[in-house]
Amino acid sequence: MAPDPAVAAPEQAATLPITPAASLPRPAQPPVSVRRLVVRFVLAGIPALTAAIVITAIASERIGTRIGVQDAQRVSFVAAALVAEQGLQDGLLHGDPVAKEAMDEVVSRYIVQGSLVIVKLHAADGRIVYSSEGGITGQRFPLDAKAQSVLDSAAQVVSDFADVRTKEDAVDGSQRLLEVFRRVETPNGTPLVFEAYFRYAAVLANGRDLWRQFAPIAVGALLVLELVQIPIAISLARRLRAGQQQRERLLQHAIESSDFERRRIASDLHDGAVQDLTGVSISLSAAARTANNDANRDAMNDAGTKIRETVKSLRSMLVDIYPPNLHEEGLQSALADLLGSLHNRDIRTTLQVDDGTGRLARESISLLYRGAQEALRNVANHSHATEVAVTVTMAPRQVVLVVEDNGRGFDTDELANRARRGHVGLRSLVGLVQDAGGDIEIRSLPKVGTRMQIVLPR
Repeated sequence: MAPDPAVAAPEQAATLPITPAASLPRPAQPPVSVRRLVVRFVLAGIPALTAAIVITAIASERIGTRIGVQDAQRVSFVAAALVAEQGLQDGLLHGDPVAKEAMDEVVSRYIVQGSLVIVKLHAADGRIVYSSEGGITGQRFPLDAKAQSVLDSAAQVVSDFADVRTKEDAVDGSQRLLEVFRRVETPNGTPLVFEAYFRYAAVLANGRDLWRQFAPIAVGALLVLELVQIPIAISLARRLRAGQQQRERLLQHAIESSDFERRRIASDLHDGAVQDLTGVSISLSAAARTANNDANRDAMNDAGTKIRETVKSLRSMLVDIYPPNLHEEGLQSALADLLGSLHNRDIRTTLQVDDGTGRLARESISLLYRGAQEALRNVANHSHATEVAVTVTMAPRQVVLVVEDNGRGFDTDELANRARRGHVGLRSLVGLVQDAGGDIEIRSLPKVGTRMQIVLPR
């Protein structure tokens, strides 16, 4: 009921600890879509496929670059041997024009071609005795560590990347070059450093060529793997959908079995014990009218009264166990029967149910009835209320049940303590409502009343 305006404290919302006694699958959960799951699988595989392609491309390029460096070392080995055998003369150490012309002939015809662009010869003192590019022949430049290590060793090849803008050459400084060193000797045994420069772009081209060779194989294999997995994903999605359908059938069977068993028990009680006790009550009342003395008559009347009270309690229990008109006559009639049990307690009741509740699912009708039943049971046992109002409102996408009373109310701590002490009625109701995709809210204020609202999707 509406709070008393004289009470200044705000109304409190009770939050129940959600550990339902019975956890059922949510009827509102959408069915498993095989197409949606397969699309998700394919979309999830695209990043993995892309990453695998990128990693393969990087690895192929690095392998190709390493192969290009090894090719440059082999070419420099052959070039150094050719220079030593056919072009290198002792006169080159002293600037002999004939010796330089012979070296130019060998270098221009056989050495400088393709990716090999520059050839130089260094003496041990750093003097350049020959250069295929630039006018630096005869100048001295200190040998760097690479060149010195080649000169000191036997015939070891050392590779390094060079920025020609920091070198002694006068070549185009925009190029990045691969520098290869090798030791050679003049006919009289004088050691020199043979230095060859290769365009690094040509080395990178080897990596790209290798990637182009491996790309169709790698990408094709990954695509085939992805395509092979799609039928497996379809099979797993279908099995998942079949499992969901089986669980739904089991749940429906359990609900129907429970409904049938409750109906059978209610029928047995009504046709058996209730009828027998009613007959005994009538017999006692008849016998009391013909009793010989007042003592016997009073005893029979008392026994008849107690039996009639017991019959009344049993009939209320029958309504609790299985309302005979819940699905046959509708939710409004069933709720009216529930409210009828409060009339004997001098509690005024009002009931308002919108049209259209008969089109709700049986599970929703049962859950709304269960919620009203639990709320009215608490009203009868705990609230000391004098007025109770029950409303069922139909909205386009949801149905709302509200039970209000003007009883003594409670605070949220009391409700939580009752749940912890084992009072699982409301706690179970919370779990069932949430399993159905709905929401439940309980608001109460001491000495003002309680309001319970259940919202279910239609």
